[in-house]
Amino acid sequence: MAAESRTAKSLKNSTVALGFYFVNLILQFFSRKIFLDHLGAEVLGLNTTATNLLQFLNLAELGIGSAIACTLYRPLFDRDTAAINEIVSLQGWMYRRIAWVVIAGAAVLMCFFPWIFEKMPLPLWYAYASFGALLVSALLSYFVNYKQIVLSADQKEYKIQYSYKASMLVKTLCQIVAIKYFDNGYVWWLALEVGFAAVASVALNGVIRRTYPYLRTDLSAGKTLSRKYPDVITKIKQLFFHKIGGFALTQTSPIIIYAYASLTLVALYGNYMLIILGITSLMGAVFNSMNAGVGNLVAEGNKERIMSVFEELFSVRFLLSCTVCFGVYMLTPAFITLWIGPEYVLDNLTLGLMVATLYIGLMRTTIEAYINAYGLFSDIWAPVVEASINIGMSVLLGWFFGLHGILAGVLLSLLIVVFCWKPYFLFRRGLKEKLRIYVRMYAKHIVALIVCMLIVSRVICCFSIDPFQNISAFLEYGMVISFIFCIILFLIQFLFLDGMKLFVKRILKNIAH
Repeated sequence: MAAESRTAKSLKNSTVALGFYFVNLILQFFSRKIFLDHLGAEVLGLNTTATNLLQFLNLAELGIGSAIACTLYRPLFDRDTAAINEIVSLQGWMYRRIAWVVIAGAAVLMCFFPWIFEKMPLPLWYAYASFGALLVSALLSYFVNYKQIVLSADQKEYKIQYSYKASMLVKTLCQIVAIKYFDNGYVWWLALEVGFAAVASVALNGVIRRTYPYLRTDLSAGKTLSRKYPDVITKIKQLFFHKIGGFALTQTSPIIIYAYASLTLVALYGNYMLIILGITSLMGAVFNSMNAGVGNLVAEGNKERIMSVFEELFSVRFLLSCTVCFGVYMLTPAFITLWIGPEYVLDNLTLGLMVATLYIGLMRTTIEAYINAYGLFSDIWAPVVEASINIGMSVLLGWFFGLHGILAGVLLSLLIVVFCWKPYFLFRRGLKEKLRIYVRMYAKHIVALIVCMLIVSRVICCFSIDPFQNISAFLEYGMVISFIFCIILFLIQFLFLDGMKLFVKRILKNIAH
């Protein structure tokens, strides 16, 4: 019954997250257009720059939320309310200290605004007001909203969506109206940013109080609790390297591309990355809500069920990841052509390298969900090696092969660390099973994919639809080939692989109840 409950919660979280994702995507599209039309590119650029500066300061968080989440799985499973109160109190105490670090860093940073925004064709108060409004919104996460970690760890993330995210959607709607119809639209935009951040925080904390009436934090006991829970402090120190490594990885790759490629090529690459990042966000909305269920499962400690669910999740994510990557590879050239013109289409090798990187990025979520559930962050050398290989090989191969070399450097780092090391680390330190179980399972899925590709390649040849012709033809072609690929791969997995059979049975049983 516990497993069925986890499945139901995961499905509910995924469905709600997916709904909010699409609504937010549509709103962001209109919001950006209204912003540009009524305020101009300079104000939008200022807002983006202020957000990036704040993200840099938020690095001070350095994984505390992840460390707290994996520590909460066991107390939540055991309904140990005393331990839950203590762990959340420890988080609040640490977040309070981080908040003051962020405030101090922001104060120092704002001293340099006259030089940072020297070339800005806007009054300087725009920069201070933008950064200040975004800073207030961010600080509420440290001072007020930190308790939401309990909802996430307890598989009730949909409540965060209904309260906090819903408030943010209403905020975006109000900002669109304010910019379009009111004088001093940007001032209204900033006021609504701060006002709705406060409203959303009140709504979220109201949900938390109703869901966990026993939750009472005592931040004054933080120092004592840090000695009582040394494993939390250890995990935070380990996550420091993972967060810094990830930050270096994502921030240095664009710099290398800028260094080697022409501005035109950078623009072409940026168009493709918009598609890749959109797909990644979409899949994240589906998959991320399952992570707390994995944590709850690991806390239960049933070894057979842990391995069974691992195989199920691997099969499902393999099906969806392969379908998405197939669609991206087959449809992106036509989409780019219809969207902005054929002159912006990149060669197939570049697209293939980007799709391969996308595939590893999507498939890594199964392994990482279990790594987070077990709290396995001790391989602090892994992100350092990953970033080093990425930067070193991108620079070296980029010198000889340009954009292809840079993308190959990124892919190589992911293959060595994410594709090879992480599964070995999980099976040795977490699952405590032989790696050959994983290798055999992966090999069977790859064989299924190859068979599917052979069948689909024959079937597609029978279609005379030209996706480059118009939007209608593109949509028809995209839906047909994606549906055919997904159905064929699903049938092969269902007929020959245990993971998909178990998942289908679990879903049917959950629906029956």
